[in-house]
Amino acid sequence: MTGFQGTIADYQAYRLDYPARLIARLAALAGLKPGDAVLDLGCGPGNLAIPLARMGMAVTAMDPEPEMLAAAISAAGDLPIRFVRGGSADLTAADGPFRLVTIGRAFHWMDRSATLAMLDRIVTPDGGVALLHDGHPLVEENNWFTALRRVSGKYGRAQAAHVKTRSAGGHRRYEPYLFASAFTRLDGLSVTTRTAITADAIVGRAFSTSVCARQALGERSASFEADLRAALREIAPDGSFIEIAEMVALLARRAE
Repeated sequence: MTGFQGTIADYQAYRLDYPARLIARLAALAGLKPGDAVLDLGCGPGNLAIPLARMGMAVTAMDPEPEMLAAAISAAGDLPIRFVRGGSADLTAADGPFRLVTIGRAFHWMDRSATLAMLDRIVTPDGGVALLHDGHPLVEENNWFTALRRVSGKYGRAQAAHVKTRSAGGHRRYEPYLFASAFTRLDGLSVTTRTAITADAIVGRAFSTSVCARQALGERSASFEADLRAALREIAPDGSFIEIAEMVALLARRAE
């Protein structure tokens, strides 16, 4: 389990989506063509699997959480995506071969070294692994994000031993793991967006995380929301904010 049980509604409504132009640039850099086999590992509600399938890729979408997988299946409609319940530890050498494996906001949940070793066995010689995440630059517009992290940290510490485990070695810094793997040729892509966001959406974003999910906080959910809303009112009493986000894709391939 990854701790996302009960978060699917907030996750779908409030998590940042990957811009279409970022996915298109990633597909072009990876040299994908229609019919290529792609594995979306930790697919969540399908934010990567679905657009890749619409581009004509032969997509396998895999996730250990039944709710996430059900949401992805529902969102995919008639798209010919193969859905598999399971996580990185369930991969075997018999899986694949895949031209590309995408992992969006999920690599930190995995045994990263073991996962990359297995991917080396199931990714084609000319293929690669793409790790995607989002970040928030330290700009004034993102003061709300600093407040969100502060309040979330206060409430999350009580039940976040799993976060310490998953974060060992760095939460988002993937490079050390990649340079210790077969996939040492790294190319980064990014798209920076500026959009309006409301206090309600920020609260929903917080509840979409594993540490501050309503199920994880239990009876403290109401006080968490009250504290977060109070912190947000100090920044913008009208409840209107701007979000500047950097959406990043790191494509890792074998050395030429």
